[in-house]
Amino acid sequence: MLILTMKWGTLYRAADVNRLAAQVRRHLPRPHRFICFTDDAAGLEPGVEAMPLPELGLPEGSADTRWRKLALFQRRLGDLSGTALFLDLDLVVVGGMEPFFEAEGSFLILRDDDLFRPKPLRRLNRARDRFMHMVGNTSVFRFRIGAHPEVLDTYLADPAAAAAAYEHEQQMVSDILHRQGRMSYWPRGWCVSFKNDCVGRGLRSWMQDPSCPDDAKIVLFAGQPKMEDVLAGRGGRWYRRIGNIDWLRRAHAVGGPPDAS
Repeated sequence: MLILTMKWGTLYRAADVNRLAAQVRRHLPRPHRFICFTDDAAGLEPGVEAMPLPELGLPEGSADTRWRKLALFQRRLGDLSGTALFLDLDLVVVGGMEPFFEAEGSFLILRDDDLFRPKPLRRLNRARDRFMHMVGNTSVFRFRIGAHPEVLDTYLADPAAAAAAYEHEQQMVSDILHRQGRMSYWPRGWCVSFKNDCVGRGLRSWMQDPSCPDDAKIVLFAGQPKMEDVLAGRGGRWYRRIGNIDWLRRAHAVGGPPDAS
């Protein structure tokens, strides 16, 4: 089993990678490799395999790193082969990870709309609504290494055209694989939004503390507030109280279950 993540620049630290690796170990007892593609391996624990960031192959002089994840779709990704689960660093694993490898499908991804509340006004543009409802969120996706080189090839053929057609890489990945009929989604409820699924809406947020949905396996922080703000005790608003989140802090720190004491 392969678990992949990426770290570059200064936004995330080695400690963030080590915590995610600990969370995965807690919730994936089967033997697996945890691999971090990074430009700085300092501070990574022995259980984390560091590999160089795969080259995106942009023209010389280009510094556009917004599309960095597309490099995962190379025909050859180091010496890796087989099925891999990619995880972003700004999430918390709270439940069993086995189902992510057992689910059927050649390419599985989180439906981006599952992280947000319905957007009625978007339905005024039906084509746009259909497209956005199709888009997957590349925070959590499973793929077979080397099976989708056309994704990266399409981007490199004309990076400017890709940037004009898509807001970010996950729209492009989703559009290409959806047109091929090769994209499937995780069951709703496996990957949940902290703001929309854990925190009560409106007055309810003032009446009860955030809680983890029973079937959740991963908690994500789409939009605002960000994970680091929530864990630091920030992110609340007059219309949204964030109360006691000890369960989240425990899960983030050591990968323990949401109800761990």
